Amino acid sequence: MNPIIVRPNFGLGMRAFGVGGVPITSGMILIVFMFGVGFIFYDRDKWIGWILAVGSVIALVFGVIASTTLQFFNMSVFDLLVILILVFGGAGLFLRSLVARS
Repeated sequence: MNPIIVRPNFGLGMRAFGVGGVPITSGMILIVFMFGVGFIFYDRDKWIGWILAVGSVIALVFGVIASTTLQFFNMSVFDLLVILILVFGGAGLFLRSLVARS
């Protein structure tokens, strides 16, 4: 795993993602999140506050994932295939364990 380098390019002024060519920064998303939390504290039964808060958290998670870069240095195809097979095989075994058997 030493040849794999993960670098997040995420910050408050950095571009999280773009919509129609317009860059959306994480600061813009946090402003929407603050309004959503304010609406929730004002009246928790209003759905608009929950939509704003949950939507902005989803957008932040998407922005972090979208801005993460992976770099592979000095890795053979065999090494990459072994890593991918083990990761997806383990995920398959984990998901199979969650399925209830009747």
